[in-house]
Amino acid sequence: MQQIWVEKYRPKSLDEVVNQDEVVDRLKAYVRTGNLPHLLFAGPAGTGKTTCAIALARELFGEDWRTNFAETNASDARGIDVIRTTIKNQARMAPIGARGFKILFLDEADHLTNDAQAALRRTMEMYTRTARFVISVNYSSRIIPPIQSRCALFRFRPLKPEHVTAYVSRIAKAEGLEVKEDGMEALVYVARGDLRKVTNALQVAAALSNVIDSDSLYRAAGAARPEDVRQMVEAALKGDFLGARTMLDDLLIEYGLAAEDLMKEIYRSVYDLGIPDEIKVEMVDRVGETDFRLIQGSNPRIQLEALLSSFALMGRGLGGTE
Repeated sequence: MQQIWVEKYRPKSLDEVVNQDEVVDRLKAYVRTGNLPHLLFAGPAGTGKTTCAIALARELFGEDWRTNFAETNASDARGIDVIRTTIKNQARMAPIGARGFKILFLDEADHLTNDAQAALRRTMEMYTRTARFVISVNYSSRIIPPIQSRCALFRFRPLKPEHVTAYVSRIAKAEGLEVKEDGMEALVYVARGDLRKVTNALQVAAALSNVIDSDSLYRAAGAARPEDVRQMVEAALKGDFLGARTMLDDLLIEYGLAAEDLMKEIYRSVYDLGIPDEIKVEMVDRVGETDFRLIQGSNPRIQLEALLSSFALMGRGLGGTE
């Protein structure tokens, strides 16, 4: 079976991690001293939180890193029982090697219930001698203050386009792929700073052809072309509601987009329109309201068409978009 590229091309050391210089420098300082406190990694998905945890374990423990590193995904096991059993049992086991402690990595810990977090706080206190916790979250505000105060906080930033381009070029060279210029631009657009999303989309596209262009990448990533979304929004603003509705059909059927994903693309397209700022303000406000309704369980098709109809009303008197 073909290896998953996310793991195949994951950086093996802290020196290979990109765009997180401040984070890496602080982690290297812990490696030099041979000790570390509990850590809290916070930031968007695909920015290197798991990679840094594994690289840190590799550099601290050397060949013994697998026996001194345990990973638990808190979104799969988010209740208090997993803290009282699995995590507690891992924490109380003696580490292997001279460091005197192991690393317990809790991924997506912001999904833990408050009761589970309270139990985790107590476990962190009791087993500090044998275990250090590295807690990874997308939103640090969802972690209770007693845990935050016990951890050194590291904030991860989305990757810049030049880092995404360099990473994709390295994979393309290793795999014998030809990534067209429009394909690279599509990867940067789809990524939004998420390197894991880029890697998965590239692998899916490479399964179809060794020549990667924008069309294959948008289909592999399940995303719509930004120009197609913009044309739909512009048609609605010009009062062509039925034309915009037809374009909506094409986007939902051809690309298989979920309504929530299409809302994100619509939101991004608003800022590229050549219309007055006050109209953009109204459009963003309406997009936010529609997004909330979708989250609450409203009918996606009705809400999307209602959004386009509201754009048509806003566009009266504009005389078209630029």
